[in-house]
Amino acid sequence: MDGFEGNNGVIILAATNRPESLDPALTRPGRFDRRVPVELPDLKGREDILKVHAKKVKHDDNIDFTHIARMASGASGAELANIVNEAALRAIRNNRNSVTQEDLEESIEVVIAGYQKKNAIMSDEEKKIVAYHETGHALVAALQTHSAPVSKITIIPRTSGALGYTMQVEEGNHYLMSKTEMENKISTLTGGRAAEELVFGSVTTGASNDIEQATRYARAMVTRYGMSDDFDMVAMETVNSQYLGDDASLSCSPETQTLIDKKVVELVKKQHEKAFNLLKDNKKKLDEIAEYLYEKETITGEEFMKMLNEGE
Repeated sequence: MDGFEGNNGVIILAATNRPESLDPALTRPGRFDRRVPVELPDLKGREDILKVHAKKVKHDDNIDFTHIARMASGASGAELANIVNEAALRAIRNNRNSVTQEDLEESIEVVIAGYQKKNAIMSDEEKKIVAYHETGHALVAALQTHSAPVSKITIIPRTSGALGYTMQVEEGNHYLMSKTEMENKISTLTGGRAAEELVFGSVTTGASNDIEQATRYARAMVTRYGMSDDFDMVAMETVNSQYLGDDASLSCSPETQTLIDKKVVELVKKQHEKAFNLLKDNKKKLDEIAEYLYEKETITGEEFMKMLNEGE
């Protein structure tokens, strides 16, 4: 690679998940002079990858791989292979010779949230709180525009520690998010806690992950996406190690950091209040759907939307 040897026909390949740390001398023409970024697959890519791995297992002919690919938004190739493997294992455990659509859908939940904890027994009070919490998420999402449709709500505990979750599935590829969509996402994340406050007048530890995600979205809006009037299009945060968890470091004065914290709190609080008011205005539907979820433990997006639209 020094440019003085006549090594014709030799191709050197290398891979890294730290492209920002590469020495420029390595990437100049004549050395590693071509970069091939390998991003997460898009909708069509996920569908094709699923079909490749599905060829290795016996499956029903009527499987909708496009729908499965939509549900697996953000999954890597390895995770998609794992989804097919989990589906095959589920079919075997249920004494079936082929993988069904339901097997694949359930295997996505296994990869996302872990296995169902069959032996986890919640008290009636806890089960009711979780039912209202998850219904709060789903209802806030459905009552806002520019939100991904709800496809499933469950209050069956998972091995990941989740006592329940609400699954939303984008209808297609989604590369950009508007300020309104970001705000709605934060509002949806606060919907579970808002439902607890409205119905029970107290809060639980169940919203810990929601709080983390809402804070992360709000901070990104202020520091990275220029969605704050106070800072306009000034970058307050620098992303390090893009392919290793998106670690970020603030690049501003301590005084500005204090102001950023204040704006993040204001943003989350505003969306929390919006979620609370939406649920308050639709308290009857909240009670009705939460009670149904409490009894059934799992409901589909179709069931949820049918109940939401009844009587309108």
